[in-house]
Amino acid sequence: MPISGKHLFTFAVVADTHMNQAEDYSSSPYPCNALANARTRQVVAELNHANPEFVLHLGDIINPVPELPTYEDAANHFNELVKDLKAPLHLVPGNHDVGDKPVSWMPAGMVSDEYIALYEKHFGAHYFSLDRNGVHIVVINAPLINSGLQAEEEQKVWLEKDLADNAGKRVFIAIHYPPYVSNRGESGSYDNIDEPGRTWLLDLLTKFKPEAMFCGHVHNFWYDVFAETEIYILPSTAFVRHDYSELYRIGPGDQYGRNDEAKLGYFMVRVYENGHVCENIRTYGRTMEPGGTLPSPPPKVQVPQTKECCIRSLGLDMRHAWAEELVIAPSGGVDEFERKLARNDYPVMALWEMGLKRLRVPIQDLTDARTRARMKIMVGAGQVFQVYSYGIPEPGIWDLIKANKNLITSLEIVINWEGAKEAVARLGRLQAATGVQIYLSRVNRKDANKHTGGRYNHLISHGFVPAEADELTEFLSANEGGAAIGGLMMSVMRDIYPLDAAATAAELAGRIDKTVCLYMKSTMGAPYDEMMEEADLTARIAEAALAAIAVPGVEIILDTFDDTDRGYFARDGVVDRRFNPKIGSRVIGHLIGALHDEEWTVAGSVEEVAGGRIQKIKSVSGREMSLVLPKAEGVTGVSGATSIDLDTGIIADSVPAKISVPTLVG
Repeated sequence: MPISGKHLFTFAVVADTHMNQAEDYSSSPYPCNALANARTRQVVAELNHANPEFVLHLGDIINPVPELPTYEDAANHFNELVKDLKAPLHLVPGNHDVGDKPVSWMPAGMVSDEYIALYEKHFGAHYFSLDRNGVHIVVINAPLINSGLQAEEEQKVWLEKDLADNAGKRVFIAIHYPPYVSNRGESGSYDNIDEPGRTWLLDLLTKFKPEAMFCGHVHNFWYDVFAETEIYILPSTAFVRHDYSELYRIGPGDQYGRNDEAKLGYFMVRVYENGHVCENIRTYGRTMEPGGTLPSPPPKVQVPQTKECCIRSLGLDMRHAWAEELVIAPSGGVDEFERKLARNDYPVMALWEMGLKRLRVPIQDLTDARTRARMKIMVGAGQVFQVYSYGIPEPGIWDLIKANKNLITSLEIVINWEGAKEAVARLGRLQAATGVQIYLSRVNRKDANKHTGGRYNHLISHGFVPAEADELTEFLSANEGGAAIGGLMMSVMRDIYPLDAAATAAELAGRIDKTVCLYMKSTMGAPYDEMMEEADLTARIAEAALAAIAVPGVEIILDTFDDTDRGYFARDGVVDRRFNPKIGSRVIGHLIGALHDEEWTVAGSVEEVAGGRIQKIKSVSGREMSLVLPKAEGVTGVSGATSIDLDTGIIADSVPAKISVPTLVG
């Protein structure tokens, strides 16, 4: 949900550390499990530098289950390790800590009074609540739900009373099993809470409206909103539940996907006067040996989470489905007798990590009920949507557009220029009927070049080009409906520099008093072209992002979110096919983080230098900086007092002798 007011404090949430009974050893056959202790030790050291108000641990504290004799050794290892944690630690029981929920097909022992007593001996109360910094924290023992134990009834009575007694407070719930993974109607599985306990718990969310619920257990990220409660399922610090590698159209990676290190991490939750944001900290499997120390981290740019960012002029084309539900095959590991339907929410995580708000999506996302429901949730989480359609939607769709106009920041209509006059008149009526902002684009000019070097170009080309500026100015002023057009789409091929295109677009925007949105391509005209060199593509991404931030009247859409590594026009995106961040996403995030809190304008023209380009910018407060855009060979001889490496976000009080990644110099 949206945030407002001052930042009050920050707390951390960690899940599924799976500590072992001995260092560098695990009863699991996967090598990454043996690293769990070292990975936990690293997280503790990082949290001590981050200095949160408190830490919530969502369960599966240790790996050996309670029936094993090694349980106590693992518990002792964990308790010894977290003695070094400076912040108060509050623990949630997981199934490895108190026994599985009632599942007859799994060989591990189910939750019992004996196992709960063992947990309490080593870790304390298995359900409780507390107040910290004006928020009420509720810890629930999820394996108890549906168990039939007396403790289940006691927890039920306690929880209902606790929520009622604290109904006027901001409430955060911490639990191990999530009520569901992708949707409340999904079948019961190893990964969720079964009925009737699921409905009982969700009814409490509906009635008492806690602000957020943090869940563990599934070792992957999901986000949803139920009633008014934001529900987060967190990644693990130890390993990935790799049956969900089925979500990605690429090989699973190390240890069949279990050691997908980019997906390991924890949350830092920033609490505001109204609302909160969750920042995912990727650990990439970092480890620390016993007795190790972590040096103080260098100063870094704080990337705003999407809710915190005010920049709406930079977006990404979501070519692949961004809210896709896929079937996860029964693997014989933790599920064997039914397929699972799961949504891939890693695109959401990647967008949040960049602070990126604007998404370009086809109108089918709006007309599809499931995806439209996700759009509503993501608008609440800070996203804005530019919806595009080839051709003017049929009149029956106009009511749907009007009913959901709060989801649409702009409606991009691509028309065949052969019938442009009639189409623009209808667009005027569409705008009047729906109230949405219309952006105009075109395809198929009769004089378009269809032949190159003796070959027939059987390819789609859409968007206006700068050479059409004068014609467009005259056309819009002369035709009915032209005044209703709020913006124009212009296509920019990869051989045109983004800042050069933005300067032309800004001049046109000022002349016709409309927004110009540049569709920034990373391709040329041939579908068999090789991908751009990474250094060139990264510089292009940085330059395009700067243009969106610092050139008034101009918006930028980057043409590719995730890698396109097959089919036509293979090219790199800002995340890979597992939706893990690449340098492009880090550059966008750190550039936004460095510049989002002030208004900036370009100062002068781009300077061409050996090995790259440099663009100076100036803020309204008078600050001056330069963005260095290196090619593969890098740029030398750049002067300045400080620098920000846009790959790492590290702020230095000097400028590198050779700049090989996009860098802000001040």
